[in-house]
Formats: sequence, C-alpha cells, structure tokens
Amino acid sequence: MFKQFTEDVSGNQVYLLSALGIFLLFFIVVTILLIRLRKQHIDHMSALPLQDSDINSPNIL
Repeated sequence: MFKQFTEDVSGNQVYLLSALGIFLLFFIVVTILLIRLRKQHIDHMSALPLQDSDINSPNIL
C-alpha cells in the first residue's frame, strides 16, 4: 500500500508524506504513554478537581 505513495514522490508530496509520518508517530507515542499510565496516577488526577484542600480559597457556598 505504501509502495504506491513512495513511487511517485516529487515536489510537494515529500511534505505531505513527512506530515503524515509525523502525525502517525505522534499519536502512536501518545497511545503508548496512555497505555503505560499507572491506575493510581489516573485516580489521583481525576480526583484533583473535586478536592477542596486550598485553605486560601473563599467559601462560596
């Protein structure tokens, strides 16, 4: 499949193929990092907006 794209590469197509490669590489790296996250870190980060541990914040309620 990729052989068709690389056979006729000329001019601006180099930029298109490199952009596609960077795009795919970025999302592959992000996917790997998300899979490797620890469950404790995800739980801690999801609970942060719900914690009211800031002493200097005014009590609105």
